[in-house]
Formats: sequence, structure tokens, C-alpha cells
Amino acid sequence: MNIFQFEHIEYLWIAILSVIFYIIWLIFRWKDRKNLMKQGDTQLITELVEGKSNLRIKWKIFLLNLSFVFFAIALANPQLGSKMEEVKREGIDLIIAIDISNSMLAQDIKPNRLERSKMAISKLINDLRGDRLGIIAYTAQAYTLLPITTDYGAARMFLNSVNTDYINQQGTSISAAIELAQESFLQSSQNQTNKRSQAIIIISDGEDHESGAVEAARKAKENGITIYTIGMGLSSGAPIPVSKNNPSAGYKKDNQGNTIITKLNEQLLEEIANAGDGYFVRANNSNTGLEKIYNSINSLDKAEIETRSFKEYEGWFQIFAAIAFAILFFEAAIGLKKGKFESRFKIFN
Repeated sequence: MNIFQFEHIEYLWIAILSVIFYIIWLIFRWKDRKNLMKQGDTQLITELVEGKSNLRIKWKIFLLNLSFVFFAIALANPQLGSKMEEVKREGIDLIIAIDISNSMLAQDIKPNRLERSKMAISKLINDLRGDRLGIIAYTAQAYTLLPITTDYGAARMFLNSVNTDYINQQGTSISAAIELAQESFLQSSQNQTNKRSQAIIIISDGEDHESGAVEAARKAKENGITIYTIGMGLSSGAPIPVSKNNPSAGYKKDNQGNTIITKLNEQLLEEIANAGDGYFVRANNSNTGLEKIYNSINSLDKAEIETRSFKEYEGWFQIFAAIAFAILFFEAAIGLKKGKFESRFKIFN
């Protein structure tokens, strides 16, 4: 089975534009000819210019545009893939639950807790090989940003959209994120023939405004799900900016007018990780600990999956580039007027 594709299909616009320009040129030539006929006999006027051949001009313009068409096809690089191979990959199912409450805007970890988390997740996505990834964002409620998938490009796209404005309802419920992750695992595993290891990584500052997170982690472990936690923030804490886009706007204050300081709740995050049979990592300005956790996750049992993909595509741009250069050479060899040697022939008469 042969599969044809263009590697850079956007360059085909050059070919389309070349055809359009050639059609426009023909229209103007037709109008000029009509105007010329009004002045007198067209053949007589043409012969007044010694050696001139209108057909030569037409051929030169045609060949020039034709060369651009072939150059465009060469740049697009037509490819043909015909070899198939079975690719067997091993992996686990991983869900990252990221806290997007306003406290994640604190800047005790630079540039702030949320942006540093996103940078670490983006780096992790680059290291994934065969693992399926899902992303959950949560505050007082949890929402699935990305269902479990191996489409790492989509994961990066959805990750870039994460911000504290994504969910208007503030507060933090880690238990809601764990419960939603369990539901996602259940749905994704219904069509699986092989059981894959499952893990949840919770990224948060640990400020949980609702109880039940430890119990939710314990239930998840009973269902075979391992839970890890990453504490984003320092024990000294930091104020919460009023606006993420305007640092000069000041910091959030309580009802008494005191600046609110958000601090890392290590104890809660450690309890959640212990209940989920994982472990807790404290992030700092130099390392979030996500890579360490992923290395640990890699030691979990992995299920083997089988996929089919094209082994390789073979490019054919050289042929079209050679044709384009040959046409340009031929076009350049055609003069606007006949030389002494050419006058013996009547190719362009």
C-alpha cells in the first residue's frame, strides 16, 4: 500500500499563484491585442519590428511560470511511503493534576508557581515515549483539559492554555482532582486488552479548602493507582499578586487589610502521597522534582501495546527541481528576437 503526501504542503501556494499570474497576463495580452487591432492590421504592425516574435514572448512567460510551478512542488517535497512495520511500545497511563487557584501566582518560585509547573510539565512531555498522558486542572472543582492520549502535540497545546482564569470558581479541592482522575482511568481502560499501570501526579501548594484528599488517595490506591505529589512553593511563603499581568497592582489582602501570605502545606501533600503509595517532592527554584517522579514511575509495570506506522517516506523533490532548472535554462535560451542562425528556422513564426 503506497501512501502519498507533501512534506511542506504550504509551498504549493506558489504554484497556484504562478498559474493565477499567468492567467492574468493572458487576459492583459488579449486586451492589448484588441486595442492593437483597432489601430490597423495586426500582422503588419507586428512585422514593423524586425525579427520580433510574439509567440516567443508567450513561450518565455509560459515557461517561466511553469518553472515556478515545478519549484513549488519541489519545495513541498512530494513523498511516497510504502513500507509498513509493527511497532511495539510499552507505557503507563499518567494524569497530571495541576492546581490553578490564585495562590499559584505567588512568586516564591520563579517566575511563579504556576508557570514553573507548566515549564516542568512541558519538559516531561518531551521525555514521554509510549506513555499515555492526561491533564486535569482544578480549583474548588476539577476539569479535564486533556483526556488520556499519546498525542503529545495536543498536550503541549492544552498546557499552554492553562491559567488561573480557566476556572472562575476559586478555592482548592485536591480530592475532586483525584476522583476525576480515577474516572478518566476507568473510561480509558475499558477498551484496553492489557492492563497498564496508572499514576497521578498532583502539583499544588497544598492549600486545600476541602477535606477528603487523603481518603480519596487511599481509595485510588485500592484501585491500583499510585499518587505522587509535588509541593510548589517555599515554607516561607509569598504574597499573592492581584494581577498576573500587572505586578504594580499590589497583592491580595484580607478583610482587615493585611497582605495574604500563601505558604506550602507540606504535611498535607506528604499524607496524600503516603496514602497513594507514592512520595512527596518539594519543588524549589532550581528543580521541581517532576523528573525524579517520572523516573520512579518508569519502574512501574508497563503494558505492551501494538501499533502500526509507516517506516519511512521517500522524498522526490530532486526530480521536480531538475525539471524546473531545465525549463529555466530553455527559457533563457529563447531570445526575444531571431539571431542569424535562428533566422534559418521558423519554429516560433
